[in-house]
Amino acid sequence: MLKGIPSLVTPELLEILAAMGHGDDLVLADRNFPAASVAAETTTGRLVQLTGVGSNDAATAILSLLPLDGFVEAPVRRMAPTDDPTAEFDVHLDMQAIVDAAEERSVTIEAVERFAFYEAAKTAFAVVRTSESRPYGCFIFKKGVIFD
Repeated sequence: MLKGIPSLVTPELLEILAAMGHGDDLVLADRNFPAASVAAETTTGRLVQLTGVGSNDAATAILSLLPLDGFVEAPVRRMAPTDDPTAEFDVHLDMQAIVDAAEERSVTIEAVERFAFYEAAKTAFAVVRTSESRPYGCFIFKKGVIFD
């Protein structure tokens, strides 16, 4: 146990967050995402399971440690339905509020069609699977830098 580290951030997740460099991507996936097969194709090949944790709590904890990239237009991407890529769900609105609060600024979240999201996720550093039950509760965070 460490001071200042959210309790749901496991040692494995903390190691991944610390090892990521500027511009690396982290997938935060819901329970329906093909996390094991996608994770096998990531940079590290690692899947972290946050059993019993929803995407809101997972993102809040992760983003308390992980800075988002301020050099790209959309440092967060979200999965969108194939038939309606502009559709927004409660899980997306919740994430927008969490991301904005963590960064203390308005952050652009880009919608990515479901199958394109799977391909983008395969190029990430690692995958974190939550127990999120809401559909399309999958996100990709691009790591930024800390200037102090």
